[in-house]
Amino acid sequence: MMSGEEMKALLLRRARMVEEFLPSCVGGDMPPRLRDSMLYSLQAGGKRLRPVLCLSCAALFGLAESVVLPFAAAIEMIHTYSLIHDDLPAMDDDDLRRGKPSNHKAFDEATAILAGDGLLTDAFGRMTAVDLPASRVLAAMGEMARAAGSTGMVGGQEWDMIYTGMPPVSLDELRRMHAMKTGALLRASCVCGALLAGAESIELQRISRYGAALGVAFQIADDILDVVSDTETLGKPAGSDAEHGKNTYPSLVGLDESRRLAQEQARHAQEAIASFHGPEAEFLRALALYTVTRVA
Repeated sequence: MMSGEEMKALLLRRARMVEEFLPSCVGGDMPPRLRDSMLYSLQAGGKRLRPVLCLSCAALFGLAESVVLPFAAAIEMIHTYSLIHDDLPAMDDDDLRRGKPSNHKAFDEATAILAGDGLLTDAFGRMTAVDLPASRVLAAMGEMARAAGSTGMVGGQEWDMIYTGMPPVSLDELRRMHAMKTGALLRASCVCGALLAGAESIELQRISRYGAALGVAFQIADDILDVVSDTETLGKPAGSDAEHGKNTYPSLVGLDESRRLAQEQARHAQEAIASFHGPEAEFLRALALYTVTRVA
């Protein structure tokens, strides 16, 4: 059994690996202001959870971190683009992100939009740099495109906008929205790592279930933190969900039930990969629990 400290050490090591690689993902002949804007958000810190999941699920099937790193970094580029656009006045209208002014505040709205566009588009080019069989890379790119697109993250953001300010939605509607907006990219990060490593179909199904449950647990924890934490800790305005009239787990079922649901989903994630053994499987199971202990 991997201890919490061992899990955090590996999480930090892989996050740092991604951090060190990210600056190389933005280059070429582009307007300096656009480059600065892209790097401003890409290097703003964060948990780097999505690329770490990609690296870890690839390692679970014996694929070296260094081989997968360009693809994992590209996932972070996609995630960063989504944060830049989510913060825009037309979306969530947030002035802070990770304790710093949002991209459109540090630069301007047009540059922020273009920075997001650049990160998203360049990410798929970065994925092609992975030195693996083309069939694996193509399958992983397709998986990520579906997760990030209109039936995944983008569609989930649209549901979020539709539901904002509405009377309480049903729990099923909330689950659908979060499965698309947050869960799809987290699940795909896991599946892409396994695909790149050549995992078998039954193994991919288990990894997919792990990622889906982890995504739900992560979102519930985020909803709880918006209620119980503060702006300095979050790096973004605390209480903004309620201020904007968003439907969240605490607003629908309360804090205690939200905590119970988060723990339940973390257990589902652990159970999904119960048949996997070794340090990488232990890391993924410990990570699922860590996702929700921060709000226990």
